[in-house]
Amino acid sequence: MGEIIRFDWAAKRLLRNKANFGVLEGFLTVLLDEKITIVEILESEGNQIHADDKFNRVDIKARNSKDEIVIIEIQNTRESWYLERILYGVAKTITEHISLGDKYNTVKKVYSINILYFDLGIGLDYLYHGQNSFVGVHTGDKLIVNTRDEDVLIQKKPEEIFPEYFLIRVNEFNKVAVTPLEEWVAYLKDGVITPGTSAPGLEEARQKLQYYSMSEEERHAYDEHINAIMIQNDVISTAHLEGREEGREEGRKEGREEGRKEVARKMKLTGLSIEMIEEMTGLTKNEIENL
Repeated sequence: MGEIIRFDWAAKRLLRNKANFGVLEGFLTVLLDEKITIVEILESEGNQIHADDKFNRVDIKARNSKDEIVIIEIQNTRESWYLERILYGVAKTITEHISLGDKYNTVKKVYSINILYFDLGIGLDYLYHGQNSFVGVHTGDKLIVNTRDEDVLIQKKPEEIFPEYFLIRVNEFNKVAVTPLEEWVAYLKDGVITPGTSAPGLEEARQKLQYYSMSEEERHAYDEHINAIMIQNDVISTAHLEGREEGREEGRKEGREEGRKEVARKMKLTGLSIEMIEEMTGLTKNEIENL
């Protein structure tokens, strides 16, 4: 069979189709280690497709079989204050799904699943999981909270209520895929699915997410998407190097400054955000806007 399209593109264009829910359900079932059934894809402003979203984030909201909310976010390039934005996204999701006057027991648990195609920081693993719990400072025990629901005393662990976070560092995966989770991460990274795979959702993905099954218009848009990602990654990987080389050649402050500006110009051409260019080059917002 032919080329299989990348998961980030499929998530944006194809996996919102109810006929393709099985692909997404398979991924979530493997990651969360429980059977997940998507009831609906919840649209939000962040889900909309824009002409200039060549490599911006994609986010999908869904409900699982327990009526809990699952957020899947795919990010191709580094963004400033990324962890803070994950927290904001979860908080916004929680508040969006509780109405004014509702009791707090209607708050839904949220799973924040973040598929990252950039270097987030220092770490040895490709998958990280975070969960809230309250641990005794002196005793080390985990707190169990007593609460009442219609005069019935219920004990709950905070982790049953508070959000859970998954960070999948796709580019850090360098193993031979053996387990269903590893097979999924291999697909997320390289777009490769082994024929005959038994990992939930992957065989369906291999059948439905074929490059040549798309229309000519869709294939062109997909090719542009991949090209934009490659250009941007190349710019980011060479940004610091070019700036340093330019500075060494000139041997003075003016040379280093011009080197940073030239790098910033290239970044602007790829559509990088002003905040990202500020972080990478050290130039001010005004300097970047005036280039």
